[in-house]
Amino acid sequence: MGTILVNDQFLDRVNGTVDIEDRGYQFGDGVYEVVRVYGGKMFTAEEHLTRLFESAEKIFLKLPFTLEELTARLEKLMDDNQLDTGIIYLQVTRGASSRQHHFPQEQNAVLTAYTKEVARPVKDMSAGVKAITTPDVRWLRCDIKSLNLLGNLLAKQEAVSKGGFEAILHRDETVTEGSSSNIFIISNNTMYTHPATNLILNGITRREILKHCANIGLQVAERPFTLDELKNADEAFMASTTAEVMPLTSINDELIANGAPGNWTRKLQEAFETGVEKECGALTETITL
Repeated sequence: MGTILVNDQFLDRVNGTVDIEDRGYQFGDGVYEVVRVYGGKMFTAEEHLTRLFESAEKIFLKLPFTLEELTARLEKLMDDNQLDTGIIYLQVTRGASSRQHHFPQEQNAVLTAYTKEVARPVKDMSAGVKAITTPDVRWLRCDIKSLNLLGNLLAKQEAVSKGGFEAILHRDETVTEGSSSNIFIISNNTMYTHPATNLILNGITRREILKHCANIGLQVAERPFTLDELKNADEAFMASTTAEVMPLTSINDELIANGAPGNWTRKLQEAFETGVEKECGALTETITL
């Protein structure tokens, strides 16, 4: 069944419980992270966990552990479950209290975490995937990685129901991000992506990509772009912790350029793999470029 983490206890999955009045369950009052694991090592763990603390601070949630303590617990959880390639999912809620909308006077944050085997999507990364576009109807604090994901889920379900891999969100024709990713286009040898404002989550993979652009000589413009610019881009791709650098080859059933992953996207995929191997060791499965 595997081991899960509840606060500072490591339990069999079947014994892990959360109070029915937990505010995460009743209100989505909490924050979360997903950390990628390659070869039994967490990738960009410090960046993910620092963002968890930042998200918690934005919702006035005090975490009852240090970053170092949390890292040690997650490393033990990963080792106990002998996770090789997959994810660690963790969330922190404001804890249990009598149901009321304002914060309880005494807050007892609850940390839960588990591991899951998740293979790299190398086939999709090699061939590219389809996406759709849909209005961004979410709240205006998308920079907080909170448990309130219903808007994202509805967009993702719309994409899946139309045979797509991702839903690209837009506000008044301006692209913000994907339902579970950041979105990028490349035109005239320059990569464009929405700036890290309150309208998007500043993805950890997004940050890695920006670093790699400098190394491969790709110009970057962090500015909003329109649906029309997306449609007419030379290349387009999405990025997330589990999807890594994922080429977008068609949007709303219209091909992007020639309908194949572009050269710059390929270079970024290669640079990303090199970065993972530098931090975590050799990958057992790589993209076919």
